[in-house]
Amino acid sequence: MSLTSEIQKRRTFAIISHPDAGKTTITEQLLLYGGAIRQAGTVKGKKTGKFAKSDWMEIEKQRGISVTSSVMQVDYDGKRVNIVDTPGHEDFSEDTYRTLMAVDSAVMVIDSAKGIEPQTKKLFKVCRMRGIPIFTFINKLDRDGREPLELVAELEDVLDIHAYPMNWPMGMGKNFLGLYDRYNKRVELTHPEENGGNDYLPLNDSGEVDGDYAFKTSSIYDQTLEDILLLDEAGNAFSKEAIEQGELTPVFFGSALTGFGVQTFLDAYVDFAPEPQPTKTETGDAVEPNTPEFTGFIFKIQANMNPAHRDRIAFVRICSGEFTPGMDVVVNRTNKKMKLSHTTQFMADSRETVQTAVAGDIIGLYDTGNFQIGDTIYTGKKAVQFEALPQFTPEIFMKVTAKNVMKQKSFHKGVEQLVQEGAIQLYKTYHTEDYILGAVGQLQFEVFQYRLLNEYNSEVVMTPMGNKIARWIKEEDLDPNMSSSRNLLARDRFGNPVFLFENSFAERWFIDKYPDIELMTLL
Repeated sequence: MSLTSEIQKRRTFAIISHPDAGKTTITEQLLLYGGAIRQAGTVKGKKTGKFAKSDWMEIEKQRGISVTSSVMQVDYDGKRVNIVDTPGHEDFSEDTYRTLMAVDSAVMVIDSAKGIEPQTKKLFKVCRMRGIPIFTFINKLDRDGREPLELVAELEDVLDIHAYPMNWPMGMGKNFLGLYDRYNKRVELTHPEENGGNDYLPLNDSGEVDGDYAFKTSSIYDQTLEDILLLDEAGNAFSKEAIEQGELTPVFFGSALTGFGVQTFLDAYVDFAPEPQPTKTETGDAVEPNTPEFTGFIFKIQANMNPAHRDRIAFVRICSGEFTPGMDVVVNRTNKKMKLSHTTQFMADSRETVQTAVAGDIIGLYDTGNFQIGDTIYTGKKAVQFEALPQFTPEIFMKVTAKNVMKQKSFHKGVEQLVQEGAIQLYKTYHTEDYILGAVGQLQFEVFQYRLLNEYNSEVVMTPMGNKIARWIKEEDLDPNMSSSRNLLARDRFGNPVFLFENSFAERWFIDKYPDIELMTLL
């Protein structure tokens, strides 16, 4: 097959939501329909031993949350779908933001009882910033939730986007009769055994179901027809162009836990989701996916996906061309040539070696420390550097030391590897070179401590330093005498000088005292 037709089959999306809206459960269902998992393990039941396939890290299995992004691939309906399950936990938003740079569309999962939550709003902003199409799945209809009209109105209001319900719930919780499918012009029933064994029944020209069926005797069905009438008259018109531009979100209802409505959603998703898009470079040009030269960027590094082998995997989004095992690439940052022989594709913790992959795919490269997050790799004579990935200024800081002085070696190795994953930032005090960790949220420290102990057998002592304001300065402005208890001077892991201010008062005092020195932030 030609490269272009192979690329056109690719669909790459991230699933975003607030913690606990059912993101990982819906990922499992999607994989189940694609035949990638024999039995979908839900996130909740910890006693069953059937853990969700995409939550592979021990701490995630214990807590039932996703704290790393997993990548999975599934063939569905003639398309090859790359699914990235992102952490919903807000402390890991940095990982999620970077992941959103590596996909062409996003699926937003909303809990029907809770509606739009703060986390969803934050992530949604990044999708809008990138202008990628957003699909909405309103989940948990197997429980009682809020009124569908209210949920859609909130979605439009809070997120400032137009919505078009592709289907509409007929009741919810115990009275959930099924879905009225506007797009496929049919109803999808939860109890086919009560309705002549039919899973689906077609709608006639006036938008109703012909014949005598149990669900039609319910007042819920009449209410649904009224809602549909309202949507048809006062709702947004359907527009494929508006979906592609990220201005209109198609809304689907369903229950990921029971799998109801998931296949309907997936069928529509592969019809409307965009194929791989051009990727912007630093100079403002864009690399087209069907360019024959291979290019890609690293948006995530993960250590110890298999604790039995001390391994590190760099996740690469392929932006153009085709990947073949053993090919030589150049890492733009170091200008070094490298042979990509060990590669993998994922089903979270089980992996298969990649034979070929094309633009739109996400592959893993075994990494011995050659890659950093944000690196561009390319083949061909012309150097390529893609746009920088977002990095965040940490707000909470901790001093960290090894509990056992005899185990310094494993402590240093563990800290270095986990910092390179980008989940936490490392600083060293200017004079004494003590380790200071910086993070966006508290959970990052807990995960860091847990993984150091479990993966590197290193117990650590962590001393809270509280919230600080981190501000970078230029090397030429550096004067060690500026450091005090209120503004601690340190260096980040790249050796750049940075001040950690106690509070905004300390920062203002510094600006007044040294007006010529420019203070800089990351994001």
